[in-house]
Amino acid sequence: MSEPKPPTPTPGDNYKGWLFKWTNYIKGYQRRWFVLSNGLLSYYRTQAEMGHTCRGTINLATANIAVEDSCNFVISNGGAQTYHLKANSEVERQRWITALELAKAKAVRMQAESDDSGDDCPAVPPTSGQGGGCRNSEVQSTLRTLNSKVEDLTTCNDLIVKHGSALQRSLSELEGIRVGGDMGEKIRQVTERATLFRITSNAMINACRDFLSLAQSHSKRWQKALHGERDQRIRLEETLEQLAKQHNHLERAFRGATVLPSSFSNPALGNKGGVSGKGDASDEDDDNEFFDAMEDPAEFITVPADPKYHRRSGSNVSGFSSETGMDDQSVNFDELSLASNPESPQPLELEPVRQRRTRIPDKPNYYLNLWSIMKNCIGKELSKIPMPVNFNEPLSMLQRLSEDLEYYELLDKAAKCQSSLEQMCYVAAFTVSSYSTTVHRTGKPFNPLLGETFELDRLSECGYRSLCEQVSHHPPAAAHHAISEKGWTLRQEITLASKFRGKYLSIMPLGSIQCLFDKSDNHYSWKKVTTTVHNIIVGKLWIDQSGEIDVVNHKTGDRCHLKFAPYSYFSRDVPRKVTGVVTDKDGKAHYVLSGTWDEKMEFSRIMQSSKGENGTEGKQRTVYQTLKAKEIWTKNPLPEGAENMYFFSSLALTLNEPEEGVAPTDSRRRPDQRLMEDGRWDEANAEKQRLEEKQRITRREREREAVKAASSPEEAVTEDSINDSPLKSAHQDNYQAMWFEKLDDPVSGETLHVYKGGYWEAKEQGSWDTCPDIF
Repeated sequence: MSEPKPPTPTPGDNYKGWLFKWTNYIKGYQRRWFVLSNGLLSYYRTQAEMGHTCRGTINLATANIAVEDSCNFVISNGGAQTYHLKANSEVERQRWITALELAKAKAVRMQAESDDSGDDCPAVPPTSGQGGGCRNSEVQSTLRTLNSKVEDLTTCNDLIVKHGSALQRSLSELEGIRVGGDMGEKIRQVTERATLFRITSNAMINACRDFLSLAQSHSKRWQKALHGERDQRIRLEETLEQLAKQHNHLERAFRGATVLPSSFSNPALGNKGGVSGKGDASDEDDDNEFFDAMEDPAEFITVPADPKYHRRSGSNVSGFSSETGMDDQSVNFDELSLASNPESPQPLELEPVRQRRTRIPDKPNYYLNLWSIMKNCIGKELSKIPMPVNFNEPLSMLQRLSEDLEYYELLDKAAKCQSSLEQMCYVAAFTVSSYSTTVHRTGKPFNPLLGETFELDRLSECGYRSLCEQVSHHPPAAAHHAISEKGWTLRQEITLASKFRGKYLSIMPLGSIQCLFDKSDNHYSWKKVTTTVHNIIVGKLWIDQSGEIDVVNHKTGDRCHLKFAPYSYFSRDVPRKVTGVVTDKDGKAHYVLSGTWDEKMEFSRIMQSSKGENGTEGKQRTVYQTLKAKEIWTKNPLPEGAENMYFFSSLALTLNEPEEGVAPTDSRRRPDQRLMEDGRWDEANAEKQRLEEKQRITRREREREAVKAASSPEEAVTEDSINDSPLKSAHQDNYQAMWFEKLDDPVSGETLHVYKGGYWEAKEQGSWDTCPDIF
């Protein structure tokens, strides 16, 4: 028995019915029950699920509707959700498209009205009780009148449909009858029904005219009321702001009159009548502009400070900056002292600096057939499946690790800090900055071959040089060491673990990152957060970072807890949000950091903390009173045409630039990567497969030698003996890296590969005889 056809969609109707939805390449299209209601399109596996289990919902207010062919169409909300749907027939597809377009228009209109009424035009409070009652009564009366007119329109619409159908049937019957005695009766019926249809149509027209007239008559009055409401809201906001400022000012004055901070215990510094001293009471009045901030997701509530509090005196170069060093004047002081320092690297600008390239060949637009890859994988071991370079970008994982140094200036500033808490802020900002290059970089970097290296020598330009080496292949692990003339050392060892979860791919970096400062002997360590690549199978790829990072100073016990908020469609927070709090060894908070990992970070000094109201989960949140936020890091703009160059940054464009004198194992010499950069992808795929097979042969040779060394002389070394040997699984343990050695760090208690020296000396001598032949 065929299912009843859904009604023709009309504005305001709910619409429901069966559609076929694309699920994956294995199951293909599956039959699902779709329901359109209130601007939302939801689907269920069966009609019985409607009461308890919704499989997915998409908001049509922000969705795009596209028709593919006679039966197929696509609904997408910009990448997060995409539905590929198919109807049984072209007529049914057109019904759904009409219903969706009408619902989308209505949802957009309702959203705009909601924004206007909620943000710009709040309700006008009555000037008196009587006036408010009259206005409320008038609005209710108008709404009832408009509602009745809408009901009239609905009734007329139903009648037009009913009488129109009857008229159509009569006309059909009139065409089929013969000329005879019943002709007069049929003509009379047609005339009556045509008259009814005309009367109903006239009623419909009159109801529309009345509704339009009523709406126009009230439009000007409502517009005037909305303008008055907006003005009154602005006045209320200004009054509230003034009250908040006065409250904070009185609170500070009361604390200053009763209990003086320890920095004011010296009576010479507290003398207001004498010469302005360091951190006197007038400095506190001028500089301590308080802003409230909370730790959890709706974290920072700021109250704009009065302009008179923005005055700065010359006496606040120190004072609080003697503890934290975070005032604008102290930063400028450091810059001035650096400029006057005879050891400053400024004279290096007189030396000729190499001009780095600013472009690479544009990315070719090659079509990739996913099925052609999958069918070639049938019957093969997973480790022997050659993934094409179409998924890659022309950089290796070692070069991506070196990109962490793009904002090395943050570590240069941290090395000059007198306070460990201030230094922690810069290190935390450096930690966040390393993710800024990933926001558009959906291409996969090349997996380095075992023994592959990459050097980044920017000693003459930026004062640092770094070296990376692939120290393990199963599991893949890379060691990185960077040292700067400004007094800091960065080292890290990263092992990547990944999990494919159908719609997205999670990449979990394992290992530790450490930063050491020569002057203060501060030793910092932290780990990376999880990277998630969404829409692996269908849709546009996009990347998100989520998780928590604890940056720890092992010398002082200071700690910075950073939280990377995962993207949520329903969240009101800014996307890619990062928040953090810097605390000392006793757990006392000193700084608040906030921003986004793809744009900028700011920090605020905490002056006072207190317990606030309970949050959404019943946990009591801490409220911080902070000074005005200052920008500590901002992302560099991408070069022109970056969208055609894999969204590379200015630094990334130079990483694969050929250089003389680098080691024969350097990533710049890798042929498949070079061919991909030049746009010769077919040759790059063939070369990539050759290199991977060569690496497998080298690994088997190493396993054979390990088994041979462990076997007695009379035992024959065969392929079966290698496969059965326990040394096969441990062959990686016997591999010795060229430039790194595995050591236990006594400070952090971690085991990692540490640079053992010798690379830069070998480069100066041009002695690469001990380097393996991996390319």
